[in-house]
Amino acid sequence: MNIQPPLPKEYQNLPVEQACRRVAQLKTALGQDVRILAHHYQSDEVFQFADFVGDSLKLSQQAAASSARFIVFCGVHFMAESADILTSPQQAVILPDISAGCAMAEMADAADVEEAFEQVQSAAGEMVVPVTYVNSSAATKAFTARAGGACCTSSNARRVFEWALASKLQGGAGGAKVFAIPDRHLGLNTAVAMGFGTEDCLVYDPKLEGGGLEALATRRAKFILWKGQCYVHQRFTTDQIERARSRQPGIRIIVHPECPRAVVAAADYSGSTEQIIQAVNAAPAGGAWAIGTETNMVRRLAANNPDKLVRTLADTPPFCRTMSRVDLPHLLWVLENLSAGKVVNQVRVEEKLSAQARLALERMLAIPPQGGISPSR
Repeated sequence: MNIQPPLPKEYQNLPVEQACRRVAQLKTALGQDVRILAHHYQSDEVFQFADFVGDSLKLSQQAAASSARFIVFCGVHFMAESADILTSPQQAVILPDISAGCAMAEMADAADVEEAFEQVQSAAGEMVVPVTYVNSSAATKAFTARAGGACCTSSNARRVFEWALASKLQGGAGGAKVFAIPDRHLGLNTAVAMGFGTEDCLVYDPKLEGGGLEALATRRAKFILWKGQCYVHQRFTTDQIERARSRQPGIRIIVHPECPRAVVAAADYSGSTEQIIQAVNAAPAGGAWAIGTETNMVRRLAANNPDKLVRTLADTPPFCRTMSRVDLPHLLWVLENLSAGKVVNQVRVEEKLSAQARLALERMLAIPPQGGISPSR
């Protein structure tokens, strides 16, 4: 994990209004040389200064399409890595707080994944195709490409899984099984959406010998799921869904597919961050929505839809703690350094690794996302 040294004292207790004023002035002075990207889970204080907003994939695509010399990525480390992979060597991708990581991405060390894949491939006795969630390190993405697999997002996971299992004559990877990394819940929810049962899925636990799997069970399974998860989306429960419905009859429940299977099954719909936003924005006035994803995004969605009741599904609002490391003082610090001609916190992916990881991302980008949210039942 990367460690960010404390900011100089002048930034630590800076009044918000003063920090906002200085950031706005620096944005104007730096002009077209700098573009600020902000993920949907980012706080409003930072989000207000974004030139582009979106989920991790959309932001990386926007970074690649930009001609700016400096991309200030207000997200987490794996997102900045993806942006660096997709942008040109002449561009610098900057993460305002270098210690803003992703707990789920860190659950899948590339060396452990490669060793696990070899074990699974040997036990399966037939071709296994790795499908790695974009929420992963560049090294894990690079391994995925070397093993003939692809990355996926929460919006196109089903289509990437289908590609992995389709024959090469049909343009697929020709796999008999999918090894889904690192989010077991996205893997299971996707498999069920494709018509498979929970019995077709096994969880590989990297802390156990052989992942805790028996060879016979591995041969029978269609999907091997790495034991990883997002701590934010584990906060949502079926009890919360029941309470929401009892308090507000007719309320619609929509959750992210990183939520546990029971929660997705109990909800009305599931979808990626972009799909959730689009669904609520397009819904008729007067409706009520309880949403199972990060709170900053839900609050902003509620503010942008005053004609609807929009609230978080959780009783206690769940925040992405690592995303919040990228705050207003860190953004100001980065911009003031750029104004002085100094690049700080540049995220670089080594050239060979970058080329391999790019292949996994390009395979993902060639497979379009599913349109709209998915009914859970």
